[in-house]
Amino acid sequence: MKFRRLIMISALTAGLVACATSPLGRNQFLLMPAGEMDQMGATAYAQMKEEKPQSKDSHEVNYVLCVSNAITNTVGGNQQWEVTVFQEDSANAFALPGGKIGVHTGLLNVAKNQSQLAAVIGHEIGHVQAQHSNERMSLQYATQGGMQLLGALAGQDSAAKQGIMAALGVGAEYGVALPFSRKHEAEADIIGLQLMAQAGFDPRESVNLWQNMAAANGGNEPPEFMSTHPSNSTRINGLRARIPEVMPLYQQAQAAGRKPQCG
Repeated sequence: MKFRRLIMISALTAGLVACATSPLGRNQFLLMPAGEMDQMGATAYAQMKEEKPQSKDSHEVNYVLCVSNAITNTVGGNQQWEVTVFQEDSANAFALPGGKIGVHTGLLNVAKNQSQLAAVIGHEIGHVQAQHSNERMSLQYATQGGMQLLGALAGQDSAAKQGIMAALGVGAEYGVALPFSRKHEAEADIIGLQLMAQAGFDPRESVNLWQNMAAANGGNEPPEFMSTHPSNSTRINGLRARIPEVMPLYQQAQAAGRKPQCG
């Protein structure tokens, strides 16, 4: 009886945790406690800082910090955000649960101004706010029988550890391709637009950013039906459609004196 009762309690608890809603109102399956996700994010981030070179260019670092801080200051809550600029040629950035942000120096060659950089950082924070890593980790947790995910992350290199890194959104750093799904990408795009606008960055520059991304890739992207990522043209059209909704946020931020000067 006692064992059966424990099973019932566990099932009810899992059901309560799993019933969640994203910031945009989408139903979500979330099993992982927020505290454990934060710990996994912090652990993964610390490992990356140990393994990967960081920029020693104070101008680059201060520029990224300026843009990041302007956005995180609008997020609210008690979360303290840490930002690291990695010396890496790829045009990439990421944000992890626990308030961790990483920006590759290669992104600064594609994001031509502060608002374009804000579009990327806002997008990555959008993934965190919408708990997209938790959704992917919950699926792993459910399908792998309650594996001790944090223990696997802290251990030696293994398939389990690589899978966790991929679910957190930094799998590409370790040769594991697991991009966020189209619905996650579209959701992060919208949240990112809202965040950058609230911080006083021009949301219209998000379109220019993705045009730059397309140009940097030389137009070499797979057909959309073969990729979990939306094509550049689909993403640009989606952003254009949403910009009228967030322009009032941008105008309000400007009127309130939120006019970032990151150079």
